[in-house]
Amino acid sequence: METDRYWLWLSQLNISPRARASVVRYFGDAERAFFSKPGSFSGCAGISAREAAELDRRDLSSVDSVLARCREQGLTVLPITDPAYPDCLRQIFDPPAVLFVQGTLPPVDELPILAVIGTRNASPYGIKMGRDLASRIASVGAVVLSLLTPGIDEAAARGALLTDTPCIGVLGTPHENCRLPAAREVARSGAVISEYPPGRAARRYFFRERNRIAAGLSDGVVVVEAPEKSGTRLFVADAVEQGKDVFAVPGNADSENAAGTLSLIKEGAKLVTDAGDILEEYVGRYPLFFSRREVLRAQEKTPVPPRKPPAFPKTSSPKTAAVTDPAPVPAQAPDPAGQTDDQKRILDAIGEYSTHVDDIAGQTDLPMARVLSLLTILEIRGFVRREAGKRFARNF
Repeated sequence: METDRYWLWLSQLNISPRARASVVRYFGDAERAFFSKPGSFSGCAGISAREAAELDRRDLSSVDSVLARCREQGLTVLPITDPAYPDCLRQIFDPPAVLFVQGTLPPVDELPILAVIGTRNASPYGIKMGRDLASRIASVGAVVLSLLTPGIDEAAARGALLTDTPCIGVLGTPHENCRLPAAREVARSGAVISEYPPGRAARRYFFRERNRIAAGLSDGVVVVEAPEKSGTRLFVADAVEQGKDVFAVPGNADSENAAGTLSLIKEGAKLVTDAGDILEEYVGRYPLFFSRREVLRAQEKTPVPPRKPPAFPKTSSPKTAAVTDPAPVPAQAPDPAGQTDDQKRILDAIGEYSTHVDDIAGQTDLPMARVLSLLTILEIRGFVRREAGKRFARNF
């Protein structure tokens, strides 16, 4: 799209996230900013003279190459004005002007999302706890968010991938800079996002900037293992500033990797030893996603069965409706009866053959964000399957 060129122009400039957010607030979108009068950027709050000069260059020379890289890497350019852009991110301080998405972003505004994080230099105990907690969180339908770095974050992603609940990864680099094999699997399961365009030189401070995005998407953060002074503590600080819940796994009192989590517990983080301790905080907030019975099941010590789809509510309004234990969906030949009107429209639009998501949106006349939300719900419940090239097919 032509408008993507102007969002790409804004995303690749050497300016701070605060400056980009200020430009969007002031002008409404990137295209209007690009064609504004010379000197207009000095009127934006929080923009330095250097950043205003950078913006005033209005250089589109590298935009087409960046757009080509996005196509090569299968990245979707999602500006803040797009209906599919998460509302929860619009509410944070300095929201990213653009998200670069690989995969299909779940309807994050409607789903319970928990970030499972910790140190890169994890112990075998930390790896096991990160993987087990994430797999059990995802097994009841909550979404695990991973920062996709080695150690605890990778273990959490691996644990979440044992289930059919989508996983989300948030990068502190452009997509091509991430070498973690789990990132590709997360993109196939759900989505991997970054605010940095392809080809942007990576900087150490990008990881700190990433924290506000990951915290903004999450309901809470689970710290599995962390030293007293670490990037994990910085993430928690951002999460607390945004009013998110903080959970911490205890460790040995004389272990360096437990010093950070033990300090968090002293400061008020909830001590957790299993997924049930975490999930019980969200039964009342998300009654359609898991019940008290499922929380108790998540506390059991038996292994989580791999690739077992979690039960999912038969409604498209998970944050407002209320039901008790939803019946599990049959693994094969699901019965399409009992769907909401919008879900039926989605299934009718798919028909007998796989259909591109753009065609589904066009046939149903529903907003793209709504279509993606419904498709995710139907996929988790087993009614549709995702195919290559953003196409979906029915399972009956």
